[in-house]
Amino acid sequence: MFYIGEEMDGLKKCTICPIGCGTDRTIKKGPCGAGSQITVAKAFLHQWEEPCISGKKGSGTIFFSGCNLHCVFCQNHDISQEDFGRAISIERLAEIMLELQAQGAENINLVTPTPYALHIVQAVKSARANGLLLAILYNTNGYETVETIELLKGTVDIYLPDIKYYSDAYAVRYSKAKDYFEHTSSAVKAMINQVGYPVFDEKGMMKRGVLIRHMVMPELLSDSKNILRWIKDNLSKDVYVSLMCQYTPMFRACEFEEINRRLDDWEYEYIVDYFFKLGLENGFVQDYSSAVTDYVPDFDLTGV
Repeated sequence: MFYIGEEMDGLKKCTICPIGCGTDRTIKKGPCGAGSQITVAKAFLHQWEEPCISGKKGSGTIFFSGCNLHCVFCQNHDISQEDFGRAISIERLAEIMLELQAQGAENINLVTPTPYALHIVQAVKSARANGLLLAILYNTNGYETVETIELLKGTVDIYLPDIKYYSDAYAVRYSKAKDYFEHTSSAVKAMINQVGYPVFDEKGMMKRGVLIRHMVMPELLSDSKNILRWIKDNLSKDVYVSLMCQYTPMFRACEFEEINRRLDDWEYEYIVDYFFKLGLENGFVQDYSSAVTDYVPDFDLTGV
């Protein structure tokens, strides 16, 4: 276990995520690539999230460096797996949140935040004390522990978790993640217990709750069906799911022939149809034109 203290004692034997590596991050980086300091690659107003997240002005998005997954197809691989970014203090992270608010951000969107959960709790507390009013959105790959989600209670207003895989075989093959679905499904339940299902304001902007993302991948349609069936059988009819078709073979995807292609139209339509056949009702779909590299941010340290 870990706790929050002035000296970040939880980093001395890190168990923040399901890897449970026990690394002393005050001495060296963990397998996620994170050390004792926060590392950020970009902070800006992001226009390409779900409509209820980006709104008209854009989501105040902070891209953290490092990741506890090692996805072979990662579109952000230069910051998630290649050690790009700038080290900043907790105080600077709080300032960035306030700067994004001043720019008109709809919310504060923390992308791949897991390795920095301890830092984030302190940064949000500081930002709130200095006038931050926006909802805090925790944009995660889903590979979380229930303990970390509980630690974030009172800090996070909106959870945006992926459920990437149902099968452990796929999770290990493509992301080196053991017991991915077991951990992610438990974490999603904990998120819902904490902040509930989506609550929207009069403009349709999400202010609280959990929105689950699932990216449909080529040759993994049965896995997508299993995920949707689990959602149907285990969560309320009030659940919201964002079904994504943006998969584009990047990074090391060329080494895996079965996923070294974009999704066919019929594959995505098949999963969308299955969503409705299950009786699920709420969520978002993407235009097939989203499956391009144009939407990958230029990680140039803007706003850091």
